[in-house]
Amino acid sequence: MPVDPNTLTLAIYPAPILKIRAEEVDITDPNVHAVAQRMIEMMFEYQGVGLAAPQVGLSWRIFVTRNPEDEDAGIAWINPRLEIIDKTLEIDEEGCLSLPEIRGDIRRSVGIKISGWDMNGNHAEMVSDAFIARVWQHENDHLDGVLILDKMSALDRLVNRRQIKSLERAV
Repeated sequence: MPVDPNTLTLAIYPAPILKIRAEEVDITDPNVHAVAQRMIEMMFEYQGVGLAAPQVGLSWRIFVTRNPEDEDAGIAWINPRLEIIDKTLEIDEEGCLSLPEIRGDIRRSVGIKISGWDMNGNHAEMVSDAFIARVWQHENDHLDGVLILDKMSALDRLVNRRQIKSLERAV
C-alpha cells in the first residue's frame, strides 16, 4: 500500500514501531524513493545527522544520513547491510531524534563497510572509520528495533531517568 510521504511524522519513544525489526523493501518501488527523499528533508528539518524509517512510523529497511562527502546533502540507504572492518570499539556520546533530550555514551565499532541501494536503484558501497560509521550503526540499530536506551550503561539510564519517564508518561 503506497505511503504519502507528506504525512510522515517523527515517532517518539515509547512508540511501538521503534522496537520492531523492519522489513526489506522493493528497491524498484517509486514510493520507496519518495519516502526516502522526504526522510532526507525531515532529517535536515530536525537538524539530525541520520533518520531511519521506523522513526517516521514505517517498518521499512531504509535509513538516511548526511552525505559524508557533502554535509549539506543527504544520502539514502535502502536495504542496507553493515560489515565491521575494524573491531576496535570506541565510546562516544549519542542522542536520538526519537529520544529528545536523552544522551548517553555508546560503544561502537570504529570501521564499517556499508552496502545497499540508493534512491536510483543502484547498488552502493562506502567504507569509513570516521563519525559517519557511528551514524550508520546507530541508524541500522533502528532497523533492528534497537535504541540507544538498549545500549547505554546503567549509569546513563539513571542520569536520563526523569526524561525517559516523562516520555513514557506522555503516551
